[in-house]
Amino acid sequence: MKTKTQISLKAMLAVMPLPFIVAACGGGDGGDNTASPANTGTLHVAMTDAPSCGFDHVYVTVNKVRVNSSGNAGDNDGGWTEIALPTPQKVDLLSLTNGVLFDIGRAPLPAGQYQQVRLVLNANQGNTLANSVVVSGTTNEVPLATPSAAQSGYKIIQPFTVAANTLVDLILDFNACKSIVQQGNGSYSLKPVITATPLTVSGAISGFLPPAQAGATVYAEQNGQIIRGTVAGTDGKFVLTPLIQSSTNGAYDVVVVDNKLPSGHATGIIRTVPVTASATTTVSTSAAPITLPASTTNIVSGTSTPSAQASLRALQTIGSVSYEIASVNANLDTGAYALALPAAAPLVGTYTPALPIALSAAPVAGQYSVQATSASGAVQSSNTSVLNGSQTVNFSF
Repeated sequence: MKTKTQISLKAMLAVMPLPFIVAACGGGDGGDNTASPANTGTLHVAMTDAPSCGFDHVYVTVNKVRVNSSGNAGDNDGGWTEIALPTPQKVDLLSLTNGVLFDIGRAPLPAGQYQQVRLVLNANQGNTLANSVVVSGTTNEVPLATPSAAQSGYKIIQPFTVAANTLVDLILDFNACKSIVQQGNGSYSLKPVITATPLTVSGAISGFLPPAQAGATVYAEQNGQIIRGTVAGTDGKFVLTPLIQSSTNGAYDVVVVDNKLPSGHATGIIRTVPVTASATTTVSTSAAPITLPASTTNIVSGTSTPSAQASLRALQTIGSVSYEIASVNANLDTGAYALALPAAAPLVGTYTPALPIALSAAPVAGQYSVQATSASGAVQSSNTSVLNGSQTVNFSF
């Protein structure tokens, strides 16, 4: 009898499963998909997204996913198994939030450990846009260049194990906000930031903001790094999933950011939220949502050396811990960037199962560290304050 080690996708899939085709090019560990059932498991792959910055739609056309037992396997090496859609599907990544998944398909795999995943997209063909963006406040689709995506695919190194007679669910999280780069001529290209999480060891965090704060961004962070993100729905509800269980990966900090211009709300932070596999941790309810005071939103903007191809983020430090509040990629040609940041003091509390969780203002109103990281990995930081207005911060690599 086969067993499943997974969170129920029936409850999570808001996008209906699509048909699939399995095209095998050998299997893991030098085997192939003719392995006996006793030595075979099944891999199921779906895709979700973190919120985007400055876009109403981010479209990509998914062709297939490839997996290999070797993290160093090249395009033409053996050991690849492909999960391909019968017809490539154009997906709006920004519709894949709050636990909504796009189902790519499944394939039998020889039991064993796998190291490498590749996401393969279709390329734009002339005026037919397979991949595109719609900038907030506009209606036109603008082409999104996807270098190498249609040939070798985007490489993701994530070890996972397929056990015999077991279904393994693997979720690809496409962080659109950190993946899109603007060029000086107004065009856009994809510099993908994608993670892969096996659902067998993951759970979720959920909660509510007031409906008036619908559209606010909610992150699950660890040590100032965003692990997962989503957007509060029209009813204020948010769901952060999948998150690897805390017994394996540690607790999470939930960070609520509403940096609408010219005014939004103060940032809210709930520290040390635990996650248990196959369960949901609730941090607030619709009857007692996380309610944050109004705040002016100011801008930190400037330039970074264009050749550095830098990514920028704004951190707010409370005690000894930093939290990422906003991020953006610098313009590839001009190096220009802009970050919208709340001026009010953030409200901070520590998780407790007894709700509501008490929040209090931290004495760091408007204080941020802006961090620029070049494509080569060099990092520069500059402290600034937006308490009394917008600021200019430049970086030279």
